[in-house]
Amino acid sequence: MNLSRRTQLKAGLAVAGLTLASGLFALPAQAAQITLLETGSTLLYPLFNLWVPDYTKAHPDVKITTQGTGSGTGIAEAISGVAQIGASDAYMADAQIKQNPSILNIPLAISAQTINYNVPGLNKTHLKLDGPVLAGIYDGSIKNWDDPAIKALNPGVKLPNHTIVPIHRTDGSGDTFIFSQYLSFSTPKWNDSVGYGTTISWPAVQGGVGANGNPGMVQACHETPYSVAYIGVSFHKEIAKAGLGTAMIKNKAGHFLLPTAKTVSAAAAGLIAKTPADERLSLVFSEGADSYPIINYEYAIVNSKQANPETAKAIREFLGWAVQSKGGNAAKYLDQVRFIALPARIQELSKAQIAKIQ
Repeated sequence: MNLSRRTQLKAGLAVAGLTLASGLFALPAQAAQITLLETGSTLLYPLFNLWVPDYTKAHPDVKITTQGTGSGTGIAEAISGVAQIGASDAYMADAQIKQNPSILNIPLAISAQTINYNVPGLNKTHLKLDGPVLAGIYDGSIKNWDDPAIKALNPGVKLPNHTIVPIHRTDGSGDTFIFSQYLSFSTPKWNDSVGYGTTISWPAVQGGVGANGNPGMVQACHETPYSVAYIGVSFHKEIAKAGLGTAMIKNKAGHFLLPTAKTVSAAAAGLIAKTPADERLSLVFSEGADSYPIINYEYAIVNSKQANPETAKAIREFLGWAVQSKGGNAAKYLDQVRFIALPARIQELSKAQIAKIQ
Protein backbone atom coordinates (compact mmCIF):
# COMPACT_ATOMS: atom_id res chain seq x y z
CA MET A 1 0.00 0.00 0.00
CA ASN A 2 1.53 3.36 -1.01
CA LEU A 3 1.79 6.26 1.38
CA SER A 4 -1.07 8.17 -0.21
CA ARG A 5 -3.43 5.20 0.06
CA ARG A 6 -2.43 4.60 3.71
CA THR A 7 -3.05 8.27 4.56
CA GLN A 8 -6.50 8.21 3.00
CA LEU A 9 -7.41 5.05 4.95
CA LYS A 10 -6.32 6.59 8.27
CA ALA A 11 -8.31 9.71 7.57
CA GLY A 12 -11.40 7.65 6.76
CA LEU A 13 -11.06 5.64 9.95
CA ALA A 14 -10.64 8.83 11.97
CA VAL A 15 -13.83 10.33 10.51
CA ALA A 16 -15.73 7.09 11.11
CA GLY A 17 -14.49 6.98 14.69
CA LEU A 18 -15.51 10.58 15.27
CA THR A 19 -18.96 9.91 13.83
CA LEU A 20 -19.38 6.81 15.99
CA ALA A 21 -18.23 8.66 19.10
CA SER A 22 -20.54 11.55 18.48
CA GLY A 23 -23.40 9.10 18.02
CA LEU A 24 -22.59 7.36 21.30
CA PHE A 25 -22.26 10.52 23.35
CA ALA A 26 -24.84 12.81 21.74
CA LEU A 27 -27.46 14.13 24.18
CA PRO A 28 -31.01 12.85 23.57
CA ALA A 29 -33.32 15.38 21.96
CA GLN A 30 -35.44 17.11 24.60
CA ALA A 31 -39.21 17.13 24.27
CA ALA A 32 -40.71 20.57 23.81
CA GLN A 33 -41.80 22.08 27.13
CA ILE A 34 -45.55 22.43 27.64
CA THR A 35 -46.64 25.71 29.23
CA LEU A 36 -49.84 25.90 31.29
CA LEU A 37 -51.41 29.02 32.75
CA GLU A 38 -53.44 28.75 35.97
CA THR A 39 -55.34 31.84 37.01
CA GLY A 40 -58.23 32.73 39.28
CA SER A 41 -59.11 32.16 42.93
CA THR A 42 -56.92 33.97 45.43
CA LEU A 43 -58.09 31.38 47.99
CA LEU A 44 -56.61 28.57 45.87
CA TYR A 45 -53.53 30.59 44.88
CA PRO A 46 -51.46 29.68 47.98
CA LEU A 47 -52.11 25.97 47.37
CA PHE A 48 -51.11 26.13 43.71
CA ASN A 49 -47.92 27.86 44.82
CA LEU A 50 -47.16 24.87 47.04
CA TRP A 51 -48.04 22.34 44.36
CA VAL A 52 -46.36 23.79 41.29
CA PRO A 53 -42.68 23.87 42.43
CA ASP A 54 -42.79 20.22 43.54
CA TYR A 55 -44.72 19.02 40.50
CA THR A 56 -42.62 20.83 37.91
CA LYS A 57 -39.41 19.69 39.58
CA ALA A 58 -40.54 16.10 38.98
CA HIS A 59 -41.92 17.00 35.52
CA PRO A 60 -39.43 19.43 33.95
CA ASP A 61 -41.19 19.15 30.60
CA VAL A 62 -44.12 21.14 32.05
CA LYS A 63 -44.06 24.81 33.04
CA ILE A 64 -47.00 26.10 35.08
CA THR A 65 -47.56 29.81 35.71
CA THR A 66 -49.89 30.78 38.57
CA GLN A 67 -51.90 33.98 39.02
CA GLY A 68 -54.27 35.10 41.80
CA THR A 69 -56.81 37.12 39.85
CA GLY A 70 -60.15 36.15 41.43
CA SER A 71 -62.53 33.31 40.63
CA GLY A 72 -64.51 35.36 38.12
CA THR A 73 -61.39 35.89 36.02
CA GLY A 74 -60.44 32.23 36.39
CA ILE A 75 -63.77 31.09 34.99
CA ALA A 76 -63.76 33.67 32.18
CA GLU A 77 -60.21 32.91 31.06
CA ALA A 78 -60.74 29.15 31.12
CA ILE A 79 -63.78 29.66 28.89
CA SER A 80 -61.95 32.03 26.51
CA GLY A 81 -58.87 29.79 26.29
CA VAL A 82 -56.49 32.41 27.72
CA ALA A 83 -55.83 30.04 30.64
CA GLN A 84 -55.66 26.26 30.57
CA ILE A 85 -56.73 26.02 34.23
CA GLY A 86 -59.15 28.46 35.83
CA ALA A 87 -59.19 28.31 39.63
CA SER A 88 -62.50 29.04 41.34
CA ASP A 89 -64.14 28.73 44.73
CA ALA A 90 -67.47 28.81 42.89
CA TYR A 91 -68.98 26.31 40.49
CA MET A 92 -70.38 27.63 37.22
CA ALA A 93 -74.08 28.44 37.07
CA ASP A 94 -76.46 26.38 34.93
CA ALA A 95 -76.75 29.23 32.40
CA GLN A 96 -72.95 29.36 32.02
CA ILE A 97 -72.75 25.61 31.53
CA LYS A 98 -75.50 25.71 28.93
CA GLN A 99 -73.53 28.32 26.98
CA ASN A 100 -70.22 26.48 27.47
CA PRO A 101 -71.01 22.73 27.54
CA SER A 102 -67.36 21.68 27.11
CA ILE A 103 -66.25 23.34 30.36
CA LEU A 104 -65.63 21.09 33.36
CA ASN A 105 -65.85 22.02 37.05
CA ILE A 106 -63.38 19.73 38.85
CA PRO A 107 -63.03 19.79 42.67
CA LEU A 108 -59.40 19.71 43.83
CA ALA A 109 -59.87 20.02 47.61
CA ILE A 110 -62.30 21.32 50.22
CA SER A 111 -61.86 24.75 51.77
CA ALA A 112 -63.59 27.13 54.18
CA GLN A 113 -64.06 30.81 54.78
CA THR A 114 -63.55 32.78 57.96
CA ILE A 115 -65.36 35.91 59.09
CA ASN A 116 -62.80 38.30 60.52
CA TYR A 117 -62.98 41.65 62.26
CA ASN A 118 -60.85 44.42 63.68
CA VAL A 119 -62.53 45.56 66.89
CA PRO A 120 -60.00 47.13 69.27
CA GLY A 121 -59.85 45.14 72.49
CA LEU A 122 -61.88 42.22 71.13
CA ASN A 123 -59.68 40.69 68.43
CA LYS A 124 -58.56 37.92 70.78
CA THR A 125 -62.19 37.07 71.54
CA HIS A 126 -64.16 34.84 69.21
CA LEU A 127 -67.28 36.93 68.75
CA LYS A 128 -70.38 34.98 67.74
CA LEU A 129 -72.12 35.97 64.50
CA ASP A 130 -74.88 34.45 62.42
CA GLY A 131 -76.33 34.86 58.93
CA PRO A 132 -79.07 37.37 59.78
CA VAL A 133 -76.64 39.60 61.71
CA LEU A 134 -74.05 39.51 58.90
CA ALA A 135 -76.78 40.19 56.36
CA GLY A 136 -77.89 43.16 58.48
CA ILE A 137 -74.34 44.48 58.65
CA TYR A 138 -73.89 44.18 54.88
CA ASP A 139 -77.28 45.69 54.01
CA GLY A 140 -76.81 48.57 56.47
CA SER A 141 -79.68 47.75 58.81
CA ILE A 142 -77.27 46.83 61.62
CA LYS A 143 -74.97 49.82 62.03
CA ASN A 144 -73.16 49.57 65.38
CA TRP A 145 -71.16 46.86 67.11
CA ASP A 146 -73.37 47.19 70.20
CA ASP A 147 -76.56 46.60 68.23
CA PRO A 148 -79.05 44.51 70.23
CA ALA A 149 -78.87 41.68 67.66
CA ILE A 150 -75.09 41.34 68.16
CA LYS A 151 -75.44 41.72 71.93
CA ALA A 152 -77.96 38.87 72.00
CA LEU A 153 -75.40 36.55 70.40
CA ASN A 154 -72.60 37.67 72.73
CA PRO A 155 -73.95 37.97 76.30
CA GLY A 156 -71.41 39.34 78.75
CA VAL A 157 -69.16 40.82 76.03
CA LYS A 158 -68.65 44.59 76.26
CA LEU A 159 -69.29 45.66 72.66
CA PRO A 160 -68.29 49.18 71.58
CA ASN A 161 -70.78 51.82 70.53
CA HIS A 162 -69.04 52.30 67.20
CA THR A 163 -70.09 52.10 63.57
CA ILE A 164 -69.35 48.81 61.80
CA VAL A 165 -67.39 49.03 58.54
CA PRO A 166 -68.32 46.13 56.21
CA ILE A 167 -65.63 45.17 53.69
CA HIS A 168 -66.53 43.35 50.48
CA ARG A 169 -64.74 42.11 47.38
CA THR A 170 -64.77 44.34 44.31
CA ASP A 171 -63.49 41.67 41.90
CA GLY A 172 -65.42 38.64 40.64
CA SER A 173 -64.90 36.36 43.60
CA GLY A 174 -65.68 32.82 44.67
CA ASP A 175 -65.34 34.07 48.24
CA THR A 176 -68.18 36.48 47.55
CA PHE A 177 -70.10 33.56 46.03
CA ILE A 178 -69.91 31.37 49.13
CA PHE A 179 -70.31 34.23 51.60
CA SER A 180 -73.41 35.52 49.83
CA GLN A 181 -74.70 31.93 49.65
CA TYR A 182 -74.43 31.70 53.43
CA LEU A 183 -76.36 34.96 53.76
CA SER A 184 -78.97 33.79 51.22
CA PHE A 185 -79.43 30.31 52.70
CA SER A 186 -79.68 31.59 56.29
CA THR A 187 -81.57 34.85 55.71
CA PRO A 188 -84.64 34.92 53.42
CA LYS A 189 -84.61 38.73 53.31
CA TRP A 190 -81.10 38.75 51.83
CA ASN A 191 -81.99 36.00 49.38
CA ASP A 192 -85.03 37.92 48.16
CA SER A 193 -83.24 41.26 47.83
CA VAL A 194 -79.60 40.56 46.96
CA GLY A 195 -79.01 36.85 46.39
CA TYR A 196 -75.63 35.28 45.67
CA GLY A 197 -72.99 35.18 42.98
CA THR A 198 -69.33 35.82 42.24
CA THR A 199 -70.39 39.44 41.74
CA ILE A 200 -73.47 40.93 43.40
CA SER A 201 -75.01 44.37 43.75
CA TRP A 202 -73.88 45.19 47.26
CA PRO A 203 -76.32 47.38 49.19
CA ALA A 204 -75.01 50.91 49.64
CA VAL A 205 -73.69 51.11 53.21
CA GLN A 206 -72.22 54.40 54.36
CA GLY A 207 -68.52 53.94 55.06
CA GLY A 208 -68.39 50.46 53.48
CA VAL A 209 -65.08 49.48 51.89
CA GLY A 210 -64.28 47.49 48.74
CA ALA A 211 -61.13 45.41 48.39
CA ASN A 212 -59.50 43.29 45.71
CA GLY A 213 -58.61 39.66 46.39
CA ASN A 214 -58.02 37.99 49.74
CA PRO A 215 -54.77 39.95 50.24
CA GLY A 216 -56.75 43.16 49.83
CA MET A 217 -59.39 41.98 52.31
CA VAL A 218 -56.77 41.23 54.96
CA GLN A 219 -55.07 44.58 54.41
CA ALA A 220 -58.30 46.58 54.42
CA CYS A 221 -59.54 44.90 57.60
CA HIS A 222 -56.17 45.45 59.29
CA GLU A 223 -56.11 49.12 58.33
CA THR A 224 -59.77 49.81 59.23
CA PRO A 225 -60.71 49.71 62.91
CA TYR A 226 -64.22 48.35 63.66
CA SER A 227 -64.39 46.58 60.28
CA VAL A 228 -65.61 43.09 59.36
CA ALA A 229 -64.56 41.02 56.35
CA TYR A 230 -64.89 37.56 54.80
CA ILE A 231 -61.54 35.91 54.01
CA GLY A 232 -60.45 32.53 52.66
CA VAL A 233 -59.01 30.20 55.28
CA SER A 234 -55.79 29.72 53.27
CA PHE A 235 -54.85 33.22 54.47
CA HIS A 236 -54.83 32.16 58.13
CA LYS A 237 -51.18 33.19 58.56
CA GLU A 238 -51.82 36.64 57.15
CA ILE A 239 -54.95 36.97 59.32
CA ALA A 240 -52.93 36.10 62.43
CA LYS A 241 -50.10 38.45 61.46
CA ALA A 242 -52.62 41.28 61.00
CA GLY A 243 -53.98 40.58 64.49
CA LEU A 244 -57.56 40.16 63.29
CA GLY A 245 -60.32 38.46 65.26
CA THR A 246 -62.07 35.36 63.91
CA ALA A 247 -65.77 34.88 64.54
CA MET A 248 -67.59 31.73 65.55
CA ILE A 249 -70.34 31.29 62.95
CA LYS A 250 -73.79 29.86 63.58
CA ASN A 251 -74.58 26.73 61.60
CA LYS A 252 -77.90 25.29 60.49
CA ALA A 253 -78.25 23.33 63.74
CA GLY A 254 -77.84 26.53 65.77
CA HIS A 255 -74.29 25.88 66.98
CA PHE A 256 -71.46 28.44 66.80
CA LEU A 257 -68.29 26.99 65.32
CA LEU A 258 -64.83 27.85 64.05
CA PRO A 259 -63.47 26.24 60.86
CA THR A 260 -61.35 23.26 61.89
CA ALA A 261 -60.51 20.01 60.14
CA LYS A 262 -63.24 18.37 62.23
CA THR A 263 -66.00 20.91 61.53
CA VAL A 264 -65.17 21.27 57.83
CA SER A 265 -65.05 17.48 57.40
CA ALA A 266 -68.37 17.13 59.23
CA ALA A 267 -69.98 19.65 56.89
CA ALA A 268 -68.65 17.91 53.79
CA ALA A 269 -69.56 14.41 54.98
CA GLY A 270 -73.30 14.90 54.66
CA LEU A 271 -73.02 16.07 51.05
CA ILE A 272 -70.61 13.51 49.60
CA ALA A 273 -73.40 11.20 48.44
CA LYS A 274 -75.37 14.15 47.02
CA THR A 275 -72.53 15.36 44.81
CA PRO A 276 -73.52 14.85 41.15
CA ALA A 277 -71.25 13.55 38.39
CA ASP A 278 -70.46 17.10 37.23
CA GLU A 279 -69.62 17.96 40.87
CA ARG A 280 -71.38 21.33 40.87
CA LEU A 281 -72.81 21.50 44.38
CA SER A 282 -72.95 24.01 47.21
CA LEU A 283 -71.55 22.81 50.53
CA VAL A 284 -72.70 25.96 52.34
CA PHE A 285 -75.01 25.78 55.40
CA SER A 286 -75.16 22.00 55.41
CA GLU A 287 -76.91 19.83 57.99
CA GLY A 288 -75.18 18.51 61.10
CA ALA A 289 -74.46 19.62 64.65
CA ASP A 290 -70.72 19.87 64.04
CA SER A 291 -70.83 21.29 60.50
CA TYR A 292 -69.04 24.58 59.90
CA PRO A 293 -71.45 26.52 57.67
CA ILE A 294 -69.18 28.22 55.10
CA ILE A 295 -67.23 25.58 53.19
CA ASN A 296 -66.84 24.73 49.52
CA TYR A 297 -65.20 22.60 46.86
CA GLU A 298 -62.22 24.36 45.31
CA TYR A 299 -62.57 23.96 41.53
CA ALA A 300 -60.34 23.71 38.51
CA ILE A 301 -62.34 25.13 35.61
CA VAL A 302 -61.06 23.41 32.47
CA ASN A 303 -62.14 23.11 28.85
CA SER A 304 -62.46 19.44 27.95
CA LYS A 305 -61.44 20.35 24.38
CA GLN A 306 -57.85 21.55 24.45
CA ALA A 307 -55.81 23.03 21.60
CA ASN A 308 -53.65 19.92 21.14
CA PRO A 309 -53.14 16.43 22.61
CA GLU A 310 -49.88 17.40 24.32
CA THR A 311 -51.50 20.20 26.31
CA ALA A 312 -54.48 17.99 27.19
CA LYS A 313 -52.13 15.26 28.44
CA ALA A 314 -50.17 17.74 30.58
CA ILE A 315 -53.39 19.06 32.18
CA ARG A 316 -54.71 15.53 32.83
CA GLU A 317 -51.49 14.44 34.47
CA PHE A 318 -51.15 17.55 36.66
CA LEU A 319 -54.76 17.56 37.85
CA GLY A 320 -54.68 13.77 38.26
CA TRP A 321 -51.70 14.22 40.59
CA ALA A 322 -53.38 17.14 42.39
CA VAL A 323 -56.44 15.11 43.49
CA GLN A 324 -54.49 12.04 44.64
CA SER A 325 -53.92 11.43 48.34
CA LYS A 326 -50.27 10.70 47.61
CA GLY A 327 -50.02 13.77 45.38
CA GLY A 328 -51.51 17.22 45.79
CA ASN A 329 -54.13 16.08 48.32
CA ALA A 330 -51.43 14.99 50.74
CA ALA A 331 -51.50 16.54 54.21
CA LYS A 332 -48.08 18.17 53.69
CA TYR A 333 -49.73 20.54 51.21
CA LEU A 334 -53.31 20.87 52.48
CA ASP A 335 -52.44 21.41 56.13
CA GLN A 336 -50.45 24.52 55.24
CA VAL A 337 -53.56 26.19 53.80
CA ARG A 338 -56.03 24.50 56.18
CA PHE A 339 -57.87 22.69 53.40
CA ILE A 340 -59.08 19.11 53.74
CA ALA A 341 -58.61 16.32 51.23
CA LEU A 342 -61.29 15.18 48.85
CA PRO A 343 -63.23 12.16 50.18
CA ALA A 344 -62.62 8.96 48.19
CA ARG A 345 -65.88 9.18 46.23
CA ILE A 346 -65.21 12.80 45.21
CA GLN A 347 -61.66 11.90 44.16
CA GLU A 348 -63.12 9.30 41.81
CA LEU A 349 -65.65 11.76 40.40
CA SER A 350 -62.87 14.29 39.81
CA LYS A 351 -60.69 11.68 38.13
CA ALA A 352 -63.58 10.75 35.82
CA GLN A 353 -63.94 14.39 34.81
CA ILE A 354 -60.19 14.81 34.32
CA ALA A 355 -60.21 11.82 31.94
CA LYS A 356 -62.55 13.82 29.65
CA ILE A 357 -59.87 16.43 28.87
CA GLN A 358 -58.70 15.81 25.30
